[in-house]
Amino acid sequence: MCGRYVNISNVMALEKRFNAIVERPELFKPNTNIGVGAKALIITQEQSDLIKYYQFGFTPYWAKKPFHSFNARAEGDHNKENETSYSGAKGITSKPAFRQSIRSKRCLVLADAFIEGPKVDRLSKPYVIYKKDGSPFAFAGIYDTWINPDTGEAIDSFAIITTISNKITAAISHHRSPVILHEEDESIWLDSNTPLGEVTDVLKPYPAEELNAYPISSAIKNPRSNGLELLKPIGQRVIPEYDYEIYSHLSLQGMTQACQRKLDLGF
Repeated sequence: MCGRYVNISNVMALEKRFNAIVERPELFKPNTNIGVGAKALIITQEQSDLIKYYQFGFTPYWAKKPFHSFNARAEGDHNKENETSYSGAKGITSKPAFRQSIRSKRCLVLADAFIEGPKVDRLSKPYVIYKKDGSPFAFAGIYDTWINPDTGEAIDSFAIITTISNKITAAISHHRSPVILHEEDESIWLDSNTPLGEVTDVLKPYPAEELNAYPISSAIKNPRSNGLELLKPIGQRVIPEYDYEIYSHLSLQGMTQACQRKLDLGF
């Protein structure tokens, strides 16, 4: 599962990394605790040169009421035991809630890290999981637009696709991991002409050797809590490193430069 994540890289860094412009940059706020219901940054298939704000928590267009699904299993209804050796069919392509979006409404979900805990303790014993090089990355996501039948309001929403655990998530006793796309696969994911077989081929765990994790306070459980103090280490990393790069990176790059593009644009 992946129900909380971090997005704190400044606007200019995101635009450079993903070769896209942030829509309404004046709305951007660093967020160390993105959860279901929050507006967060994604790049859609329809406008791959624009970074938009969508609601975390997916509802398909045909639903009679909101679903708020924050994750979509790559295996669909297969691999219910979450075996890490699973290499069978990607059942997401036939799952009613997701089968259309996986074909025509794929997105990049922009992030700097994600929060996960053991299967049993969950966010009572949370960890920050991040790329060792400190760079922002993209989860594989799907999106849709649901029209509220009572109000007529259009709600654009997304979910993060998950897959089997890798060695990092397994090391903290968690049974799933979000699909982090390799940078070279991001254009494949967004391309509407990519055959479905190639689309599902990228739904794999990210190489554990490029990731690391460390424990943080359970204060992250409160969905209203935010701020860099939530990401402070309270224990040792899963893999020894010289420093806590992601915390340093977020402190220096995210909070101090988040408003730079707004100033450049005159906001």
